[in-house]
Amino acid sequence: MGLRKFVDKIKPTFSEGGKLGFLHSTFEGFETFLYVPNTVTKKGAHIRDCNDIKRVMIVVVLALVPAMLFGMYNVGRLAGEDGVLNAFWYGFLEALPNIVVSYVVGLSIEFAFAQKRKHEINEGFLVTGLLIPLVMPIGVPCWIVALSTAFAVIIGKEVFGGTGMNVFNPALLARAFAFFAYTPQMSGEAVWYADGKTGATALEQLATTNQMEWSAMDAFWGFIPGSLGETSTAAILLGGLLLLFTGVASWRIMLSVFLGGLAFGYLFDAVGMTDYPAYYHLLVGGFAFGAVFMATDPVTSAQTNCGKWIYGFMVGALAVLIRVVNPAYPEGMMLSILFMNALAPLIDYFVVERNIARRKKLIKNVK
Repeated sequence: MGLRKFVDKIKPTFSEGGKLGFLHSTFEGFETFLYVPNTVTKKGAHIRDCNDIKRVMIVVVLALVPAMLFGMYNVGRLAGEDGVLNAFWYGFLEALPNIVVSYVVGLSIEFAFAQKRKHEINEGFLVTGLLIPLVMPIGVPCWIVALSTAFAVIIGKEVFGGTGMNVFNPALLARAFAFFAYTPQMSGEAVWYADGKTGATALEQLATTNQMEWSAMDAFWGFIPGSLGETSTAAILLGGLLLLFTGVASWRIMLSVFLGGLAFGYLFDAVGMTDYPAYYHLLVGGFAFGAVFMATDPVTSAQTNCGKWIYGFMVGALAVLIRVVNPAYPEGMMLSILFMNALAPLIDYFVVERNIARRKKLIKNVK
């Protein structure tokens, strides 16, 4: 109650006509983050509840927590820290700068655009700001994270109109920018993943030698090197269960991505292009993370139910195709999702047109 009274007391200062009225958008962003907006519908038939976009984004952030926490512990474990707490604290200190940089740079840009346009603060960066450092190697310099975040927010979101209008997943755009602009810091055996340690990831080993030094169970639990949030399939699936339980993510997309990856994995294994089990594709690299948190982005994915099956299957299939056919680029999930982001509207268009044609045919037959 005390905080609510304080917010109400200073609100006139930030309202139009107040001394700090030019900061109205910024104040409104903080207020609606703390409290549900008391918006009243003036006309028309609308239903409003407490589940606005901010609450949805917070659910996604909570779903990311298991993968993030395990990733921090894994960084310390790989660095040779003894004990769970020591390992986690080491990883936390290594990951914190990139997380802070991502939020500071991204939110600053979004606040600036909101103030300039006199729009509400976009809530989407609550998730994007955490996704960006989670898909980056732990040793990537902060300045690369800052540049990648700025590119993702400005080119990936604001030029299209902000949250809800973007064509491509902003977090993946940030990773794509970093990968193609600063490849040595993002992939290969020179990438730092623990104190004084560099080396190829499990995915890179599969691409070059058709085998990896870790077991499938190690990959499932996450005891392998990799990007901060992508190593533990178990932690990622735990977050995925929360998204499915709350209805935030589409189970059709999530399931079809895994089915597409598994199908093409078995195909390439059957024709002799790979010498390892097909399910390895689901356990290493960013496949599981992309399937649960990236491909299911409601803004950039397909909207129709049939389109979701097609979109998800193609994401998984293309990811494995890129991994196997192009050994120089072992991680295909990023390019696969970005490519399908571009095709998602087209998929929905053909699905809708097919449904219209089918219904016209039914009407004609009835007559």
